[in-house]
Amino acid sequence: MNGTLALVGGREWTEGCSFDAELIGEGSEVLVVPAALAYENPGRAVERATRYFAELGATVRVLDVYRRVEALEEEPARIASEASVVYVASGSPMHLRSVLKNTPLLDALVGSWRAGATVLASAEGASVLCSHMVDSRGGAFTVGLELITTMTVIPRYNQWSPEKWHRTVALAPSGMAVVGIDEATALIRSPDGGYHVSGVGGIHVFVDGKPADRSDLPADLGPTTD
Repeated sequence: MNGTLALVGGREWTEGCSFDAELIGEGSEVLVVPAALAYENPGRAVERATRYFAELGATVRVLDVYRRVEALEEEPARIASEASVVYVASGSPMHLRSVLKNTPLLDALVGSWRAGATVLASAEGASVLCSHMVDSRGGAFTVGLELITTMTVIPRYNQWSPEKWHRTVALAPSGMAVVGIDEATALIRSPDGGYHVSGVGGIHVFVDGKPADRSDLPADLGPTTD
């Protein structure tokens, strides 16, 4: 068993993110993970999230973990293990990876999803979940958290130049799906492994250097769904 996974292209908690109302029921508590924003005024983003979800009839609980030492503590992992809706914010993928990798908190987040929680991860927060994490500075790959091994994500695809996404697609391993996701758009994987797209933009799938269809996306994400 596992829950729903929404990979968001960025510009989370803004007008046009219609998928949030679809995925987050009225009365829900959303556990916001702003660790990637540690050096980008996370308080301001949390305030925006709180106002945004209040309009949907939901409340926000903030997981105040911004350093690796905090992710190693027991209490954040306990909180994450009890969450039914988790939202991983965008920000610095390198910092988020350094905070979460090989920690009880990451294990708890994955465990919650496997137990049926809905997990949304935006932009760099989505890319870092992949084994092949896209480096937005130039379009090459670096190592992510290795939770998703069968595809990789280009967030904010609508902001990328042709040169960058061509490079990413060309460098992708054989058979791996490369998915460009526009801002305020979500690629949503349901518990049965099916996909649909929601929001103001679209997704753009490439396999082996060529355009592909949503039907080519893998139902199995890799170790996460073992």
